[in-house]
Amino acid sequence: MKTKVLIYCFALFAFTLSCKEETQNELTKSEIKIVSPEEIDSLLELEDVQLVDVRTPEEYKEGFIKHSQNIDFRSSTFDEDIVKLDKTKPVIVYCKSGKRSAQCSKKLKEAGFVKIYDLKGGITQWKFKGYEIETYQ
Repeated sequence: MKTKVLIYCFALFAFTLSCKEETQNELTKSEIKIVSPEEIDSLLELEDVQLVDVRTPEEYKEGFIKHSQNIDFRSSTFDEDIVKLDKTKPVIVYCKSGKRSAQCSKKLKEAGFVKIYDLKGGITQWKFKGYEIETYQ
């Protein structure tokens, strides 16, 4: 009887530990969500987000989404630059068409960012849907 009770207690203890670990992992797990220009427009109005354009500085100068900051994905300092962002705040990334921002999203996830939004179709889709872009004057 004592053996059965000990086995039961050990199993219950192991289950409790695994549930606690799973819950902690869920809380710290990064999330990447591919979103449309319409969803991005809403996020920019509702949430305190960091908007990051991962194109080259030359591409950025041709036109960018208002309030975005340029962190060139192909730059040798990219990894250093992204860790300067706040990991606890949502991050929206975009590029020209979505390829670089998808790669950037993976890097942000690996770096421990909590919530990552990737603009589907990049700034090309943003402009196609009629949303404004800014340029340097």
